[in-house]
Amino acid sequence: MRIHIGSDHAGLEFKAVLIEHLTSQGHQVTDHGPFEYDALDDYPIFCIPTAQAVAADPDSLGIVLGGSGNGEQMAANKVKGVRAALVWSVEIAKLARQHNNANVISIGGRMHTPEFCKELIDTFIATPFSYDERHMRRIGLISDFENEGLV
Repeated sequence: MRIHIGSDHAGLEFKAVLIEHLTSQGHQVTDHGPFEYDALDDYPIFCIPTAQAVAADPDSLGIVLGGSGNGEQMAANKVKGVRAALVWSVEIAKLARQHNNANVISIGGRMHTPEFCKELIDTFIATPFSYDERHMRRIGLISDFENEGLV
């Protein structure tokens, strides 16, 4: 799986741990930064390019990280074609993929242990979209709004 990852200063160290974890599983990971610690950096600078890379490569997934994951998710969701889910439980990781075909997972690195975050990401990656008609219809409605401004 091709995976794009970006964070802010709060997720910098954890991002390195995740990249190692993912590459050890055979995933191809592209790091969209940051590459050095700056307590005043701005997460949109890293999370939006991560989301853009996912939107440009529909067979890939993305991970955005921050202290809470909230702002990172919001930034990623501004990119057309991205469905970023703020994930805080294994069940939410599954549902984000099964029901919403989320293509970006957002996690708050300060909210969970590294091991639990790895479990959330592994679950997200491993869970397929259901292709259930009702879920496809709902995603279509979101895409229609995104493209035409109409529901």
